[in-house]
Amino acid sequence: MKLTGNTIFITGGGSGIGRGLAEALHRLGNKVIVAGRRRSHLDAVIAANPGMEAVVLDIADPASIAQAAAKLIAEHPDLNVLINNAGVMQADAAAGRMDDGQMVATITTNLMGPIRMTAALIEHLKGKNDAVVAYTSSVLGFTPMAATAVYSATKAAIHSYVLSQRFLLRDTPVRVLEIAPPWVRTELMNSQEAEQAMPLGQFIEETIAALRTDADEILVEAAKPLRANAGPGEHGLVNGFNEQMTAIFAGS
Repeated sequence: MKLTGNTIFITGGGSGIGRGLAEALHRLGNKVIVAGRRRSHLDAVIAANPGMEAVVLDIADPASIAQAAAKLIAEHPDLNVLINNAGVMQADAAAGRMDDGQMVATITTNLMGPIRMTAALIEHLKGKNDAVVAYTSSVLGFTPMAATAVYSATKAAIHSYVLSQRFLLRDTPVRVLEIAPPWVRTELMNSQEAEQAMPLGQFIEETIAALRTDADEILVEAAKPLRANAGPGEHGLVNGFNEQMTAIFAGS
């Protein structure tokens, strides 16, 4: 990914990984627009980073997504990078009665939200050079944590969606990236002080270094053992399968 001279929109940019990425990319000479539900958090980010802008966005609300996309295209026509980072994570009870409201909110935010956000901007991005759509998934999409079964499932679903979208956009200017963090010290699950979690600053530094490469999956060293659980050769298998199915349907 080209790391300077972009116009970048980051959802969930008011705190945690989203804010860390926004600030790092801002320092590298990009125009960065952050989005989130909490205006106070967004105000703090842009106050600390002169030149950065913010858009209030409820990623669970299709109308809010449509409004934000229209505003971005009108006010930032050079927009060429979308980072889908907004997400929620809560403990659940897959062995018993599931809280239906929590389950729906998690799926809507973590899976439907980024799909909708990308769909709202994808035609615009297809017309831009060095265009990127990135998704923040999780190593729990490959090695699920039973205590957060729905969260883990949404991240597995995002990974699957990324593989399909990357294949379908292979002949366009748009690259599709997946950032798969390990446990990082953020507000998710109140992990700011967790000793076992990766320090946020270290995660951001390693992630920016990985973004400089040609990798489609952005993995810090601590994430690689859990990612490997999915097995080798996955990308080649998925792409070969899709090539075969495309040929079958084209001939029918």
